[in-house]
Amino acid sequence: MSVNDGKGRVAIVTGGGQGIGRAFCVGLAERGYRVVIAEMDEASGAATEAAIKSGNGTAKFVRTDITDSSAVNAMAEQAMSAFGQIDILVNNARWSGLKPQPIEEIADEVWNKAIAVNLNGAFHCSRAVVSHMKAQRWGRIVNMSSATFLMPPPRPYVHYVTTKAALLGLTRGLAVELGGFGITVNAILPGSVETGVERPGQPSRADRDVRALAQQAIKRREVPEDMVGALAFLVSDDASFITGQGLNVDGGYAFS
Repeated sequence: MSVNDGKGRVAIVTGGGQGIGRAFCVGLAERGYRVVIAEMDEASGAATEAAIKSGNGTAKFVRTDITDSSAVNAMAEQAMSAFGQIDILVNNARWSGLKPQPIEEIADEVWNKAIAVNLNGAFHCSRAVVSHMKAQRWGRIVNMSSATFLMPPPRPYVHYVTTKAALLGLTRGLAVELGGFGITVNAILPGSVETGVERPGQPSRADRDVRALAQQAIKRREVPEDMVGALAFLVSDDASFITGQGLNVDGGYAFS
């Protein structure tokens, strides 16, 4: 199967209403995948669904709080009811409101929410879909980590970096556990991506541009669409012997 031909396979993308998640949803739909948009924000989720359908793609928006395991299970059931299968899970959602803070200023509720969204959400979603993938002995799980884990972050960001590092642990643990069922589990590590999503406590767009271009080998800003090709490859049959890996898609920010 070509990386450009989903042949009706079903992909769940968490946080699919905006930024990187929206680019993934649109890109997969253009390649023939049927897409489930698991998104908290109703307006952005519905807008992504409408955009895909306007291009003759197939999509279903399901409002989903990934920190709630019952809601995640219900989302998976809706995907099965609508499409009869679940082939791909992209654990993309993260807490976009997480601010850089020194550790002594991080309140318990901030730390716990970072873990709940960035890590527990991926656990809940993975747990909800693996039985369906096992039954068909084929599946793809892709976790969105971060190249920030590989390089010293420019700001105090221990809560974010910790959750993104943990996602690599989840990737490797699941890869070993699920490989015998024809299921691969990999991670994508983006660099500094300009998503258009508000970033509380972050430098200005101009400052981010200067820093990113100074650190990257490729001298332009990364955008969400830069990762679609990597995702399409990892979820295809062409990547059937690749698992437990982290793929940097960061313009040469971090070499690993």
